[in-house]
Amino acid sequence: MVFDHGGNEVGRHQLEHEQILPRAGWVEHNPLEIWERTNAVIRTAMNNLGLHASDLSALGITNQRETSIVWDRRTGRPYYNAIVWQDTRTDQIAAALDRDGRGDVIRQKAGLPPATYFSGGKVQWILENVDGVRAAAESGDAIFGNTDTWLLWHLTGGVNGGVHVTDVTNASRTMLMNLETLDWDDELLSFFDIPRAMLPQIRPSSYPSGYGVTLPGGPLGGEVPLTADLGDQQAATVGQVCFAEGEAKNTYGTGNFMLLNTGTSIVRSKSGLLTTVCYKLGDAPAVYALEGSIAVTGSAVQWLRDQLGIISGAAQSESLAAQVEDNGVSTSYPPSPACSPRTGAPTHAARSSACPGTTRTPTWPARPWKRSATRAATSRWRWSRTPAYTSTCSKWTVALPRTGFACSCKPTSSACR
Repeated sequence: MVFDHGGNEVGRHQLEHEQILPRAGWVEHNPLEIWERTNAVIRTAMNNLGLHASDLSALGITNQRETSIVWDRRTGRPYYNAIVWQDTRTDQIAAALDRDGRGDVIRQKAGLPPATYFSGGKVQWILENVDGVRAAAESGDAIFGNTDTWLLWHLTGGVNGGVHVTDVTNASRTMLMNLETLDWDDELLSFFDIPRAMLPQIRPSSYPSGYGVTLPGGPLGGEVPLTADLGDQQAATVGQVCFAEGEAKNTYGTGNFMLLNTGTSIVRSKSGLLTTVCYKLGDAPAVYALEGSIAVTGSAVQWLRDQLGIISGAAQSESLAAQVEDNGVSTSYPPSPACSPRTGAPTHAARSSACPGTTRTPTWPARPWKRSATRAATSRWRWSRTPAYTSTCSKWTVALPRTGFACSCKPTSSACR
């Protein structure tokens, strides 16, 4: 996406990439395909607008959080496919952490429960199951990053001096970063037996001096400073201008994710919500957030299209849904990995009976959803602290069990009315 200095979108291009499902519960991406598609969309968007590198002030990245890649810094080749945030192969690793008390340390330091969702267990799995990676990591040749780090490394030179960095929002989704120090924590690293040398440097989400610059031989065809990096849900929070404590956004895409800005205070939920970094702008203090999620929404539409063949395109799901008055109290259950991580919180609801210990998705009374499934929409509320757990927002009633927050105005996005 290309924006002018007024924040107006002036151009975009996008491409899908393959979802690799090698077995039940496993979800992977091809890191090389992601880099190739990134090259293609940048070149196409700039060509369509007749732009050159000299026309751009800066470049920023937003990415799927938690999706984990380990690659060889000498060759640039990944040792294994990217293990996606939805992947559940590390369930035994997560369960073991909770059994012996290490899970409580992770909750206190990282703000996250031990879960298959986060990056730490995925890196441990690669180290333990892919030949040669452990030795390469200990010698400094194997390095780790989420998708943002992978792209930053390539854009700034790759094997020829590419920067190995991430930002605080992505680092906060690994189970490896201490929320208070905003640095990798040696005790947390020891839980997963991950060498610190594998990890990228942690930088602010907005970094005016730049993480590095793109290269003339890259997709932009010149030097452009890379100055911003945020995980996708935090980027949506910033994009919806939720800069004040108590403001929140909810995003409808692959899954549904609500983030609530808690200011510079680290708020630890008693109801299973995640405590995470919302953003850090330059040298200013980090801003934190509480997060609740439903793992499968838009991805269920993709499942209907690609795995079941019930629809030929995502947009068709809307026309089919509009043909009936209601769903007849029926519930669809996409297969594993359609489950949210087990956190025990009502707001972290599972959509599959294969996830014991979780609850049904809560009901949000509102007007019927009339937005095309091919596009993600984000709505924004202003939240205020109240002793009540439920409040009525004009046409909407939003229940937030035991969070101590309630909605005090109606949604501001026309996409959600």
